[in-house]
Amino acid sequence: MDPKELLKGHITKTAVLTEEQFEYFFSHFKKQDFKKGQAIITDGDVVNCEYFVISGCLKSFFINDDLKMFILQFAMPTWWASDYNALYSQSKATINVDCISDTEVLCLSNNDREKLCNEIHEVEHFFRWRTNRGYVAAQKRLLSFMNNNVKHRYEELLKLYPELYNTVPKNLIAAYLGVSRETLSRL
Repeated sequence: MDPKELLKGHITKTAVLTEEQFEYFFSHFKKQDFKKGQAIITDGDVVNCEYFVISGCLKSFFINDDLKMFILQFAMPTWWASDYNALYSQSKATINVDCISDTEVLCLSNNDREKLCNEIHEVEHFFRWRTNRGYVAAQKRLLSFMNNNVKHRYEELLKLYPELYNTVPKNLIAAYLGVSRETLSRL
């Protein structure tokens, strides 16, 4: 799909921009292509951008001192990904973001995002809505970890995002659920 039209469809679900405003908004994005397995953000990086996925799939993850991977997020088309703590606090990345498949993204720098939010109220509304929605999703996921067994979490994930089953390798789904690949296979 055309990146411009995909972003336009995404933002217009929440904010109404004139054609001129959208053109100006879109002009601040930079298209980038990444290959399967390619890192976009690595632990220790300076993070200046967030990424809107056009095609492909990203994963945001953390590797602990015991070298165990914890997946925080998968990002499919129309989803956003970054190390938001590093982006907003201008600290070094602690979250890695890489490509599960060949991926096309639109990159928006934090400076441009802030500039756009200051200049166009509807853009600020869109980003506030998106941040709130992300916070709610993270809270629901955390509560699910505290309250539900692995089988329930797995069924919940597939119900909410059935496309993940055919896009994401099972070992990564297991890491997202916080279990081994063998445990996932038994489900």
